[in-house]
Amino acid sequence: MGVAIVSGSGGLIGSEAAAFFAETRGLEIVGIDNDMRRSFFGQEASTAGNLARLKKRLGKKYTHFDTDIRDRDGIASIFGTYGRDISLVVHTAAQPSHDWAATDPNTDFTVNANGTANMLEATWRACPEAVFIFTSTNKVYGDTPNRLPLVELEKRWEIDPSHSYVGGIREDMSIDSTLHSLFGASKVAADVLVQEYGRYFGMRTACFRGGCLTGPNHAGTALHGFLAYLMKCAVTGQPYTVHGYKGKQVRDNIHSADLIAAFDAFFSNPRSGEVYNVGGGRDSNCSMMEAIELSEEITGRPMSWQYSETNRIGDHIWWISSNERFRSHYPAWRIRRTVPMILREIYEQNGGRWDSTAGTTSAGSPAAV
Repeated sequence: MGVAIVSGSGGLIGSEAAAFFAETRGLEIVGIDNDMRRSFFGQEASTAGNLARLKKRLGKKYTHFDTDIRDRDGIASIFGTYGRDISLVVHTAAQPSHDWAATDPNTDFTVNANGTANMLEATWRACPEAVFIFTSTNKVYGDTPNRLPLVELEKRWEIDPSHSYVGGIREDMSIDSTLHSLFGASKVAADVLVQEYGRYFGMRTACFRGGCLTGPNHAGTALHGFLAYLMKCAVTGQPYTVHGYKGKQVRDNIHSADLIAAFDAFFSNPRSGEVYNVGGGRDSNCSMMEAIELSEEITGRPMSWQYSETNRIGDHIWWISSNERFRSHYPAWRIRRTVPMILREIYEQNGGRWDSTAGTTSAGSPAAV
């Protein structure tokens, strides 16, 4: 039996990956998660509940380490214990908010860049044949997408239909000469390291540059977790703040299960040093205004929201991923869940719990991973 090491195993993508590769591929799961998400965003963002459910679900197929990925010796020890039995590493642990990064750039960088370096080095030393999957971000492109020719429609911004990115933004967009945000810079460093270990050492690595990653197990907060937090506000009556761009900014949203399916496709037929934009693409995207309307329709009640003219620094006006490069390598993969389906699933799984604990107030805005 092979071993999969999953960092950030209590989070949205990490927990989904752990469950999938244990139950579908029969791998023993070694999870690494010290619940730093709670330190970043507060108790409501804690991964403890999700982790408890994962442990109960997988039982003896899951072993947990409460280790900080910045602890080089600790990470090396975990990898050394399992050695060449490790066939897969899914690295999802991160500081995921560009707003939070500006409050503590050193922690942001050491978690995202140094932590990734530790994971890569431990993999290379202990199990160089293992597949290494990294959850990167579209923030590596900085605000370059805002230079695209956009057209204002009634409820959204759209790209000029004559532009070559009309089907979605491809991996050939430059990551240079742009405002990344400090979070984007730390993820660029990690992203390039993952590519380099693949190309320089021949490791089987892939960077998945996601837009909004979402699903019913997301512990959404004001600073991270767009659709989950939006629906939480719709259910509880907490006020929601839309920041800039007339509320017409567009995000594609990919369900965690669809992303894990992409991970599985790569694991089944890996390559070296790959980079893929991955998101809901043209199949699953929405503007802020559209997302608010959908949430109101699903909950059957009006949302309490307000508009601020000030957009978030480095925020994208329009982001829709092109999945074509990934699909050219793995043509059987496709998006199976759309934004309306995702919002309804989030509501049906969490609505009752949120409604019963309503009473606190906070403000939010869309946040990309």
